[in-house]
Amino acid sequence: MNKKKIKLTSASGIPYTEHENSLTVGNRGPILLQDYILHEKMAHFNRERIPERVVHAKGTGVFGKFTVTHDITKYTKAKLFNTIGKETKVFVRFSTVGGEKGSADSERDPRGFAVKFYTEDGNWDLTGNNTPVFFIKDPKKFSDFIHTQKRDPKTNCKSATMMWDFWSLNPESLHQVLILMSDRGTPFSYRNMHGFGSHTYSFINAKNEIFWVKFHFITNQGIRNFNNQEALEMKGKDPDHAQRDMVDAVTKGFFPTWTLKVQIMPEKDARTYRWNPFDLTKVWPHKDYPMIEVGELELNKIPENYFRDVEQAAFAPANVVDGISYSPDKMLQGRLLSYPDAQRYRLGVNFEQIPVNKCPFAVNNYHRDGTMRTDENGGSSANYYPNSFDEIYVDEKYKQTSMLLDGMIADWYDRNAEGEHDHYTQPGILFYRVMTEKEKKNTIHNIVESMKGISGPKRSTIINRQLCHWFRVDEKLGMEVAIGLGVDVDEVMTGLKRHPEMA
Repeated sequence: MNKKKIKLTSASGIPYTEHENSLTVGNRGPILLQDYILHEKMAHFNRERIPERVVHAKGTGVFGKFTVTHDITKYTKAKLFNTIGKETKVFVRFSTVGGEKGSADSERDPRGFAVKFYTEDGNWDLTGNNTPVFFIKDPKKFSDFIHTQKRDPKTNCKSATMMWDFWSLNPESLHQVLILMSDRGTPFSYRNMHGFGSHTYSFINAKNEIFWVKFHFITNQGIRNFNNQEALEMKGKDPDHAQRDMVDAVTKGFFPTWTLKVQIMPEKDARTYRWNPFDLTKVWPHKDYPMIEVGELELNKIPENYFRDVEQAAFAPANVVDGISYSPDKMLQGRLLSYPDAQRYRLGVNFEQIPVNKCPFAVNNYHRDGTMRTDENGGSSANYYPNSFDEIYVDEKYKQTSMLLDGMIADWYDRNAEGEHDHYTQPGILFYRVMTEKEKKNTIHNIVESMKGISGPKRSTIINRQLCHWFRVDEKLGMEVAIGLGVDVDEVMTGLKRHPEMA
């Protein structure tokens, strides 16, 4: 079938003929300023790269659907869950966290797992990782932490010293560091890993009862990880391995799926639970709050244009829909501000008009103007509220349920104060109860290989401080890491007894 021919035009739609040759004075003369197409092409090229994300810079995006398979309406009135069999369009972006846009997919790094649900009540963004916990529990520490994962300000190289110095001074990071140093820190592909909302959110049902909730996407492809050597080899062999794997699988019709499960905690339990349920460095053991199946996530369409949909995809945990809301999780509260702010910086104030971010249902508000306004900008309608001219109204049934804050005093509370400073029990359970012997061996190897990179005059101080943490997690773990680093174990143990505050 013959394709319909279309004219070559400038950005303003004006047809032109010379796409390859500049307008010059003679065959070898200088270029004339009036060659507008030359300027248009070069000026556009100079601006093809928008600022990359500070974190999650390199990613893979796929469209798909979410299908409800089980009834959870007693916990939430969110409309996307209201009928078994109901389908909701989604867009999912996977990513590495610390590396730049050109970094390798097999780096030892957490993986982002962000899902945008295009619901009839607006877009719900569930932004998480492939781990149920994180390195820190207060957003004031986020920029400091990310700096340690980026580049040394002097050498412009990645620095094991920076990482382990920060982690050793922040034992709250132990749980996530242990996961990162296991083979879970180097997933084989995005299809072969779980996804977690990580934070504690809230469900609100039709009776306006509140339940605390954690979200888990369980891969139906099975968990598969690289060991450290395999990950290093893949960095050189194909740094875009995870991207290529997803594109190839979906293109061939092997649509990856995940089962969405939730953990539900009654609101009153949060006051007496043995760990702070809003602490991002902690999990809720499944025996306390079992997994409840909700539905299936299927990814089935690769975007036609990567930049349009993947690079410009913008997620914000502030985007919740009726029946789903926030919690006192400090890190979540910080992200409610930082994520939309980051998107406005990268993409402009009207980033939610970009097709991949746009709600496919009615959007009515009084936002006007700003860079890249691509719709009718409200036309001649009033740009203020209340007014006497339009029919936009406030629907009271969407009023959010009040959250009880117990009349606490606003203050700068120590995130690791008494009752909030158990950094060792859960990592210990993970290491000696959950990990297999092979997983323990690989984790110890990965820790040793990473900590060998610590250098400089503070090397011994940082290593010994971190070893104290490892010993408190599990004595075997601490012993094996110390031996691997060639450290005098007796010296470390003596220091731990004399200075318990080191850990």
